Parts: sequence; structure tokens; C-alpha cells
Amino acid sequence: MVDVRIDLHTHSAVSDGTDSPTELVRLAAESGLDVLALTDHDTTAGWAEATEALPPGLSLVPGAELSCEAVSADGWKVSVHVLAYLFDPAAPALVAEQRRLRQERRERLRAMADRMAADGLPVDADEILAGLAPDAPAGRPHLARALVRAGVVETVNEAFDRFLGSGRGYYVPRTDTPVETAVDMIAEAGGVTVLAHPFAASRGPALSEETIAALAERGLAGVEVDHPEHDLSARERLRSLADELGLIRTGSSDYHGTNKTISIGQETTDPEQFEALLERAGGASLRTGVRRAVP
Repeated sequence: MVDVRIDLHTHSAVSDGTDSPTELVRLAAESGLDVLALTDHDTTAGWAEATEALPPGLSLVPGAELSCEAVSADGWKVSVHVLAYLFDPAAPALVAEQRRLRQERRERLRAMADRMAADGLPVDADEILAGLAPDAPAGRPHLARALVRAGVVETVNEAFDRFLGSGRGYYVPRTDTPVETAVDMIAEAGGVTVLAHPFAASRGPALSEETIAALAERGLAGVEVDHPEHDLSARERLRSLADELGLIRTGSSDYHGTNKTISIGQETTDPEQFEALLERAGGASLRTGVRRAVP
């Protein structure tokens, strides 16, 4: 695969992006991408629409981003995101865990919205949830956009800084999947796991290199090295660690539409690394856009 542009981490409006799956794949093609992974949070609900809308020449990697947690050496919980690719979406354990996570996200959104409304902020949980599909994930970005629409803040980032971030008065924690369980579940479903933005300093405490090594022994396939929130030092450390542990190195934009000032295809994956990822998969197939017959 030569001169192939691959973005392995994007979100649609099915979770916390702003583009529909149809709009997302169209934008990917217009931006010159050859391969796109759809990795909505804790759901595979966008796979069918994205597949149906694939334009000729664009391949889709069906995936998801799982909300996980690990325990640090000193006993503190560390938030971890795991990118899962090409897994069987009907695997029972995975289906049950994703359902639990989506339900907890909705309960969390309501709790935060109720706190904000009690303080006079113009946020209505029923209104926000009514605008989502019945089984769609709900999260803080939906609250942030409600604050933007109400004129309380100008941007989603401002909403997180003032109201929704960890340590702010309206923040409610959640119970995520142990990262070891996530790696096991995805492996059982025939999929491939990659740690998302593992050294992004702005997201709080990072996994230790020792924990990443233990996950690699357990079946973790790769680490997301080139990510908009990784500085040069983080990328160099991850590249070295990946080489040491025999892990795949990916690059991705983590595109969320207008929720973030990040362009689709801003970071990409080396084609040889992508081939290595495909070789590890056995649960779902790569989807490719084909030319449809004109009636």
C-alpha cells in the first residue's frame, strides 16, 4: 500500500461528533483519505449507515472507542480509552458491556444536567436526550452544545473549562470497563485493540509504561502514537515503547466535527502498520466503497 492516507480514529453524530456517518465518509473522501475508521464511543450503531454511504475508493474500518479504566501503582484510577477494530459486533459480552456503558452515560448526563438546572443554567436533560436516538450514547459534549445554543458559552471547550471538566462543580464520575476486560472482550470477538492517545497530558494521569507492557502481553495490539494531543516528546516515547514491545503504531485525527478544532486526516497511519493491524483481525471485514449501477 503506497501513498495511502489512513485515519483510524473518528467520531460521528451517533456518539459525540457532529457529522452523520454519511457526512463523515463523504468528508473523508473529499479530504483525500483512502481508509477511514469509524470509532464512535461504546456503539456500533453507525456502521451500517457509513457502509451504505461509502463513496468509491474509500475503505471503512468498522470500530468503536471503549471507555475504560486502569488502576495505577499507587491505587488511583486512570481513565483509558481503547480503540477496537474489526470485531464481531454481535459478541454477547461486548454487546452487554456497551449497553451498560451507554445507559450509564445517559444517567450521568441527566445527573449533571439536573445539577446545572438547579443552579439556574438553561439545560434540560429531557430535551437533550429526546434529540438522540433511543440507544445512542450521551455525554458531556451534548451538554456543552446545549450551553452553546443557550448562549451561556461561546464554544464547547469553554463549556468544559467552566462547567463540565473534572473537578468542576457539575462533573459526575462514571464507572468504566477495566482495561484488561476490554482487551479480553475484543480479542474474544475477533477484534484488534489499540490504546487511544495514551500519553495525552491534558487528559489527566497516563498509563505507566509497565502497565502498557502488561497489556501487550495480554493481547493489546498497538498504541496510537501520532495524535493531535501528543507532543513530540510523547510521540518519541511511544514510538520507542511500541518498537520495544512489538506493538503496532497508529496515527489518527480523533475527528469530532465542529466539537473540536481538528481536521479529519490531520494525523495518519503508516500503510505498513495498517497492514499489520489487518493481519491481526478476525471478527469483521473491511468495507469498501463500490460504484453502484445507474438505473
